[in-house]
Amino acid sequence: MRNKVLDVLKANKGQFISGENISEKLGISRTAVWKHVGKLREEGYIIESQTNGGYKLIESPDILSLSELEPFLRTSFIGRDIIFLDSISSTNTYAKKKAEESFREGTVIIADEQTEGKGRLGRQWISARGKGIWMSVMLKPDILPVDAPKLTIVAAIAVVRALWSCCQLKAGIKWPNDITVGNKKICGILTEMSAEADEIKYVIIGIGINTNVEIDDFGPEVSAAATSVSIETGRAITRKALTASVLYELEDMYEDFIIDGSIRPFLNEYKGKAAILGRNVKAISKKEEVTGLATDISEEGHLIVRLSDGTYREIVSGEISVRGLCGYI
Repeated sequence: MRNKVLDVLKANKGQFISGENISEKLGISRTAVWKHVGKLREEGYIIESQTNGGYKLIESPDILSLSELEPFLRTSFIGRDIIFLDSISSTNTYAKKKAEESFREGTVIIADEQTEGKGRLGRQWISARGKGIWMSVMLKPDILPVDAPKLTIVAAIAVVRALWSCCQLKAGIKWPNDITVGNKKICGILTEMSAEADEIKYVIIGIGINTNVEIDDFGPEVSAAATSVSIETGRAITRKALTASVLYELEDMYEDFIIDGSIRPFLNEYKGKAAILGRNVKAISKKEEVTGLATDISEEGHLIVRLSDGTYREIVSGEISVRGLCGYI
């Protein structure tokens, strides 16, 4: 009902509408209207009230609920169902539990804050309240399970496209799942899947973008390796616009990808945005550590590294660090 009160206020934005008028429209008491307005104010909506005048919506907060995102959305199905949470341990954890039930493809879980945000290899992802885009997209692709990891590449290109179109920020992709500006991480992507035999039950694409995160939010250790959109652009970013742009680019690419589970249509673009090609890298996996020159990305999305003896190694997964002036970072 609170959202319905908000819809009425938005429909009359900039002008007063009486509590009695709202109560008649929605079939609730004036006291209930007053309580809902109070809750909306707590959420950050600036609502002016006037004796005998009613309520007037002055400004909406930059929160990522469906009612706030909807005017920005250009998608057909991704983001048309949104579950917005004030605070959650991890949107990916929540999404995986939700995926065990029936869900509409393209459902997006968004949190204003994550207390246990998930990165690769079990690392924690710092997710400050109200300062980033912390979301998980729930998909049911009709492709082979072996092709599902390629969705990380699809999502990475979508984020880079959105950062440019929405914020005019040029970013690169550090294989396999980091978005960087310079040598600093601005976004992380975590793709998780559940499958049986040759059938995928669900794929969850977790995307965390440091949007308006400040240097002090990272802490002294992380700040040397992380950045945010606002730090790089020098201005505050509207999270609603950037979120909608990411979802639009993701849907556009996803529809092409699920035709045959191939990244071939995007491979050249991916290589052009790859921040590590042509650089000396160290790839660390559970089985081995490989050092060499990153030369290419295969059609399977694997990293091709030329070793010191002139042979080539195909890296399927692993932690990548790049050789700099002071060693590997």
